Parts: sequence; structure tokens; C-alpha cells
Amino acid sequence: MYPAHEAFVAPARTRPEIWRLLLGLGLIILVYVIGIAGVFGALVVTSGFDGAQAWMGRMTTGGTPTSALLTLSTFIGMGLGPLLAARWLHGRSFGSVFGPLVPLLQQFAIALMICGTVYAVFALLPSGDAPQPNLEFNLWISFLPLALVAILIQTGAEEVLFRGYLQQQLAARFASPWVWMILPSGLFALGHYQPQIMGENAWAVVAAVGLFAILAADLTAKTGNIGAAWGFHFANNCVAILFLAMDGPLSGLALYTVPFAPMDTVNLRPLIYQDMIITLATWAAIRFSVTRGRG
Repeated sequence: MYPAHEAFVAPARTRPEIWRLLLGLGLIILVYVIGIAGVFGALVVTSGFDGAQAWMGRMTTGGTPTSALLTLSTFIGMGLGPLLAARWLHGRSFGSVFGPLVPLLQQFAIALMICGTVYAVFALLPSGDAPQPNLEFNLWISFLPLALVAILIQTGAEEVLFRGYLQQQLAARFASPWVWMILPSGLFALGHYQPQIMGENAWAVVAAVGLFAILAADLTAKTGNIGAAWGFHFANNCVAILFLAMDGPLSGLALYTVPFAPMDTVNLRPLIYQDMIITLATWAAIRFSVTRGRG
């Protein structure tokens, strides 16, 4: 089913032992924590200890542009960890986690263009409730360049970890997609379980994120690199973080927010299901475009 995936997984087959993967996950967590500590240290230098503590508190919600950017910056450690694990524990190059560079860049761009087109079409369709303004436009524009870089880093870090390192190392050890596709996708989805914020919508969000993760894993397996999945992820998060966010975590960079609370099952649940349909349609268009002529 996935001939390109074989080449993508090949570098991981030299040292596929599960104990190496477990050590790798431990290293990734350590580097991630060190990255967060580094952000805190930088805040101490610039704002003092009390100021740094105050900023860390704001980062838990990401309700202002700067606090949202700081939260996204903590993903640098998440992206660096898998690269170090691949190099130190599996004897692999950093580039092997991404896949071939030229197809990656091409397929990232294709996925981004398709997502932009699909999202624009759906945005033109009539909806019941008008979004609420969140940031003044000039302020939003001033933060936009840094925000795009931060989202590129955040989505890249998650793709490197879940569709790169984890998917490759599991596929090197287990032939079944039920392991190398579903397990990383399940972990990715469960990382978005937030009942204290989403209430009864929490598991619906997990289902939506899990669907996206499986489709991103499929794109990675079909193309042999993380480019299409990364472009898909980047476009999705740009919409959810920069244009129309829920009034909650990471809403500080959004131009608009939805006009109801994250726990509102009556209004939000149908939107989650609609988002899943859009995700499926977008994935199908990307998959067709990046695999034409490849079988």
C-alpha cells in the first residue's frame, strides 16, 4: 500500500530496538522540559524572576499575542528532541526524520495551497453566528510574521515527533499500520484532551484531532516525507490560531473568536463534526494532488 513509506522507514531499520525508542522518548521529554526551562530563563533575564513567573502564568492561557508566541516557542524543544534521539540512539541523520528535502518542500506547498482553497470556500458559506472581533487589525498584522514562524515551528515539531520519529521507528519494528499509524495518532489525539476547558466537548475534540493525525500519517506514508502532513497541519493551525480561535488557550493571536464558549455543546459540537468533514475533504484533495502518477 505504501511503497514510498519503505524508503522513509529504511534509515530507522538499522537500529529498530524498542528499548532505543523508549530511551528516545525519555530524551525527547527531557529536551522538551529543558526547552521550557530555557524560555523561563530568558524571561528571568528580561523581566526578573517575578516577571517571569507572571509570564509563565499568562502562557497557560495564551490569551495575549506575546503570551501566545511564548507558548508556541516552547515547542522548539519538542522538535529538537526527536532529531537528537534519531542521531544519538539510532545512528540516523537529522534529515532522515523529515524525508527527502525537495519533495518535502513541494508537497508542503501543494498541501498549503489546497488547504487555503478549501478553507476559503467553506469560509464563504453562510453561517449562523458571526465571529467576534478579538484583535485590532493593525495589531494583528504587526504580530503576523512572528506568529507564522512560531506556528511553523510548532507544527513542524509535532510532525517531526509523531509522523517522523515515532512513525518511522515503530514501522521499523512492526509491519502493521495498526501500530505505526494508530499508536502515534492516538498519543497525539490524547495530548489534546482538555476536559477542564472543553467540558463535554473534550472527547469530540480528541476524535477530530485523532482523525487529522491518522490522515496526516497516511499522507506521510504515501509520500515518504512529512511535507504534505506538515503543510496540512500548518494551514489548519493558522486558521485555528490566527483567524478564528475558540475563546481559550492560544486565542491571543486570533483576529476573531467564535461567539460561544468551548463547553457549549449545542453550538460547538456541530462545528467540530463539520470540521471533521472539512478535514476529510482536504485530505482527499491533498492525497490526490501529491500522489498523482505514483500509484
